[in-house]
Amino acid sequence: MPKLKIRKSITKRFKITKNGKIMRRHNFSRHLRVKKSKASKRKAKRPVELTGYYAKKLKKFLGIRVKGGPRIKSEK
Repeated sequence: MPKLKIRKSITKRFKITKNGKIMRRHNFSRHLRVKKSKASKRKAKRPVELTGYYAKKLKKFLGIRVKGGPRIKSEK
């Protein structure tokens, strides 16, 4: 079986924690910040966990085995 290529664009946009969670950044946090409240600007600094369908899809693109997915057999 050929070696899987991971999506480099995804590795730059998302971070994977030690436990395998995928963290993403908030949107609407780059410009036009004057009209946003302090609370929304403060919340936008912290990363958010990505869950559900998209998390499974991203793990597949990153080469991380998803629970219930096919196992990769190692040759000995």
